[in-house]
Amino acid sequence: MFYDIFSNLCQKRGIKPSRAAEECGINKSNVSNWKNNGYIPRGEALGKLATYFGVSVDYLLGNEQKEKAPSQNEKKPEDITFDDFSYALLDETKELTKENKDKLLEMAKFFKQQQDKENHNSQD
Repeated sequence: MFYDIFSNLCQKRGIKPSRAAEECGINKSNVSNWKNNGYIPRGEALGKLATYFGVSVDYLLGNEQKEKAPSQNEKKPEDITFDDFSYALLDETKELTKENKDKLLEMAKFFKQQQDKENHNSQD
């Protein structure tokens, strides 16, 4: 049941299941296990897929009948745009290990916090 739902969501988005997995940071080989062996992703992988498709984990698992409606603040995939920097960052980070991606994310969060502090101090 999971793979059917996953496959349907991929089809609606016009992408292959292996690409969706890859874009979520999930090994493409898992897709064949989902399809051929009926495996269901767990924990973090399931959460990444739900976020990627804008659905609940329960929907992915077949426990809900409808996809969740996006909140007003939540962007749909077709609404997301990338600037040149985002494209460059995406390209440069594709082949990084998960550990290095996590480090890069922590660095980005640090810079964002520093910027927020600077903005807050300049407003005082």
